[in-house]
Amino acid sequence: MRVPIVEQYLPKTDQEAIDKHVMLAVAKHHENVFYRSCLHAHFTSSAFVVNETYDKILFAHHNIYQAWGWLGGHNDGDENFMHVALKEAREESGLINVRPHSSDVLTLDVIFVENHRKNGNYVPDHLHLNLAFLLVADEQDALRVKPDENSGVRWFAIDEVLTHVDEPRMMAVYEKAFAEIKRQRP
Repeated sequence: MRVPIVEQYLPKTDQEAIDKHVMLAVAKHHENVFYRSCLHAHFTSSAFVVNETYDKILFAHHNIYQAWGWLGGHNDGDENFMHVALKEAREESGLINVRPHSSDVLTLDVIFVENHRKNGNYVPDHLHLNLAFLLVADEQDALRVKPDENSGVRWFAIDEVLTHVDEPRMMAVYEKAFAEIKRQRP
């Protein structure tokens, strides 16, 4: 299966170059890579939601990981990564007024996900083939939790949010994205 948005992405780091290669190899050999039924690896879309001045970021406290992190989710058959990122950001935060900074992919990452239970079902170790986008929202908009997915949603100062992140494997993903966000501030 071809994935044009990944094919056209210009990696910013050696990690992204390798991860892009992995994504394209998995997609080439698995027609169901946009579905969770591709048990070992599947596409996901994430959102780094910033306020209008790009100095705050919206994170949710995820139930599965018991940790603060970005918004996003599984593509579940939708090949439009931006559509999924926007949908997930709205669903997980309650935001209504959220828009893309641009149509460009902000970051590309292959992320290891440990086995866990979701809705009582066992989910094996697998990889998320993730594209992340930069979205902008009004920090005055009302926020709400999505009880089946998170227990909190809040704005953090972008320079301080990493002190609240409890997943060591995500630190490099977030640090890379925050550096890129700072480069793209208007």
